[in-house]
Amino acid sequence: MRDDEAASLVKRVTAAALRAVGGRADVGVTFAPGVADVRGDRVRLPAPPSQIAASELAYLRGAADALAMLLRYHDTTLHHRRAPTARPAREVFDAVERARVQAIGSRRMTGVAANISALIDQTCSLRGYQNAGEQDPAFLPDALGLLIRETLTGEPPPDSASPMVDAWRAVVTERCQSQFQRMTESFGDQRAYASAAAALIHALDLIDADDPSLQQDAEDDGDETPEDDQEDKQKAEGQEGRTEGTLAVEGSAGLDTLEPVPDAAVEESPMPGEGGTTPAGPSARRSRRPDPGDDQGITYHPFTQSFDEVVPASGLCDPEELTRLRFQLDQQLANLEGVVARLANRLQRRLLAKQTRAWEFDLEEGLLDASRLARVVVDPLRPLSFKRERETEFRDTVVTLLIDNSGSMRGRPIAVAAMSADILARTLERCGVKVEILGFTTRAWKGGLSRERWVSEGKPKNPGRLNDLRHIVYKEADQPWRRARRSLGLMLREGLLKENIDGEALIWAHNRLIGRPEHRRVMMVISDGAPVDDATLSANPGNYLERHLRDVIEWIETQSPVELTAIGIGHDVTRYYRRAVTLVDAEELGGTMLQNLTDLFDEDSRGAPATPPPPITGRRAGRAR
Repeated sequence: MRDDEAASLVKRVTAAALRAVGGRADVGVTFAPGVADVRGDRVRLPAPPSQIAASELAYLRGAADALAMLLRYHDTTLHHRRAPTARPAREVFDAVERARVQAIGSRRMTGVAANISALIDQTCSLRGYQNAGEQDPAFLPDALGLLIRETLTGEPPPDSASPMVDAWRAVVTERCQSQFQRMTESFGDQRAYASAAAALIHALDLIDADDPSLQQDAEDDGDETPEDDQEDKQKAEGQEGRTEGTLAVEGSAGLDTLEPVPDAAVEESPMPGEGGTTPAGPSARRSRRPDPGDDQGITYHPFTQSFDEVVPASGLCDPEELTRLRFQLDQQLANLEGVVARLANRLQRRLLAKQTRAWEFDLEEGLLDASRLARVVVDPLRPLSFKRERETEFRDTVVTLLIDNSGSMRGRPIAVAAMSADILARTLERCGVKVEILGFTTRAWKGGLSRERWVSEGKPKNPGRLNDLRHIVYKEADQPWRRARRSLGLMLREGLLKENIDGEALIWAHNRLIGRPEHRRVMMVISDGAPVDDATLSANPGNYLERHLRDVIEWIETQSPVELTAIGIGHDVTRYYRRAVTLVDAEELGGTMLQNLTDLFDEDSRGAPATPPPPITGRRAGRAR
């Protein structure tokens, strides 16, 4: 059997098994690179390679079974109605619900249990959980999901996740034993299970006692009315129309959170800059969905910018260590050298094909037009005819790669991000496209000097951003790749990755692009799409950073000439960006990046470049403090 026939057979069998296990014969199944997710009656699974190995087949089966369990045992409307609004609590709520539906399938179907176990094992290995020996809050949702799965099925966490789970086991067991018991007794009833999950989140101090989700649990102890059911269905339908991947299994992982649904309606305020009083920038739009403690007059601002820094990569590491880190990166890139050459050649041919060529005829000088010689034979007095090739110049382009350097990217994700940046930089440079590589993180965990100043000033209410930004320049646009290649190894340095404030990082990278002379400007963000800074979130509304990120992205996508796209490393970023692709492993880099770049350079899909707006200033996201 040929490889293409084998891949086609795998797709047909997997799709049929998903429909049968999920109990949904009406589901449409497609295969494409990137995230596996379900959207209503449509399911997307990762495309199998032409020569599929046993481990890859098990991974695909596990992703299919994980989605089948969601289709069969998960009530999306009820889930969104009960979900907490605060982001950390929502992630835990989603993780334990995913563990519930997978546990039901595993207990009833032996094959499903084996496939999901293989999926979880490979996912944990890819994410480097075997190196997580401390209580990292970013890992709490996955750790709880695996602990719940162990309680419900008796299946222990895989060896690749044991260090991460063991770091949280004692704390969770001590504080949540009764909640685990309630969840075990009610795991077949999603409504009762959700109430137990809310109590679990409260026991872990991730949610306040007055959170609307807890109040909703108390109200829902009785039977719901038909009017309530109809209202919930209408809300869910309206939300589904505005999002992709509502129940995404991010990166085919089966561990990540259920995708949060964007607000169904948004109230827009006038764009800053209208009326000539404020520089152009993201609007201070506010969601209609209530958020606990969210003062509707609050707009994003930093408490102080005195301690922020923009630093070259060479300024954060001595040359010897930088050389050692680059050597580590080269070792991981060794198997991808062929991808670089093939990707560059194919992309270069694509770009050259877009340079439309035409000829000008009947000229007095140029190349002799042989097709007109017959006229000279017929009429010797007719002068010779010449032609000249006319070429439409392909617009000069600059691309910025903005890389998330946060703690949630540690391990395999940041390694994949560094390899992505290296491959993209070399590829685009060979195509004559200038590339700038930037990174963003913070200088400290849980607030730095900015937070200390806020404390010394008496902790005023709604202080805004309370951490010190660290924006890193790995490669400038005019700098050749060979001179900047060593700097990319810095991403592998221990201690560099801290917290991430994505909105301001996008503004910083955007302003650098706006100052460039090239006609076309492209920004590619490599991230997990989740802004987190504990100091800021503890002193401001829970969606403070995420709301700002959404505002910045929407403004760039709708008002700026900069073309914005994103690559999610192990996480689905389509909930933030209109144009996005997800990578699970470096093996997917060639095909997915080529397709993404091809779409970016598709001139037919874009009109003439807009007039560049002024750079976004420090008051870009609303009123300053």
